[in-house]
Amino acid sequence: MTIRTETVELGFLAIPESESAVPGVVMVHDVWGLSDHTRDLAKRLANDGFAVLAVDLYRRERAVEIENPGVWMREMSDPQVLEDLRDAAGFLSARAQTNGRVGVVGFCMGGMYALMAGCAQLGFAASVPFYGLLSHRHGILHDEAGLDPERKPHEPLAMASELDCPLLAFFGDADEFVPMDDVRALERAFAAAPAPAEVVVVAGAGHAFMNDTRPDAYRPAAAAEAWKRTVAFLREELAG
Repeated sequence: MTIRTETVELGFLAIPESESAVPGVVMVHDVWGLSDHTRDLAKRLANDGFAVLAVDLYRRERAVEIENPGVWMREMSDPQVLEDLRDAAGFLSARAQTNGRVGVVGFCMGGMYALMAGCAQLGFAASVPFYGLLSHRHGILHDEAGLDPERKPHEPLAMASELDCPLLAFFGDADEFVPMDDVRALERAFAAAPAPAEVVVVAGAGHAFMNDTRPDAYRPAAAAEAWKRTVAFLREELAG
């Protein structure tokens, strides 16, 4: 399939050339920003028949120098990010090339925000978080001094019971940043949610198992299967 790409104010846009309207997907990058890897994933998803906007969450920053990813993420404003994702969804749904239905896909930090976006009534019709961070109580998002309640008003796990669109989530059982106890807590929270959710635990995979630029983390077979399931899920949920 032939696709067209361009840089827009909100990020990187990849759209297939199609005579019929296609679903939209907002893609959310990891903590390292809108990288070539994220653009490659956006183009890959566009080649599968979706209009993809890989949003640039750092576009307001004059310079991005991340020495400690945990500190960086703890200082990010979740309400601002969710507003950016709402704007990205509106951007896609308003385009003549799309069918008006928009999903959200994210990786690591972006997976956390994809999960939160699916619980925040932003207008998304589907959510696919990959190994999203879940807890403020421990791990990389934890701060013994406490988090700024304006920047971090809600723990991702605490939002899960408010899920308002179908969701398919992927985690590795060897993820050093997302312990399985958190994943099981997420499953319990989803059980009380008004929208359906499926959590897939990938045996033998750690964090960033989709990232083919990281040989230490990439798991080709698991990544291929997860991508196949993602495309099928998005096609079903975002059909016009």
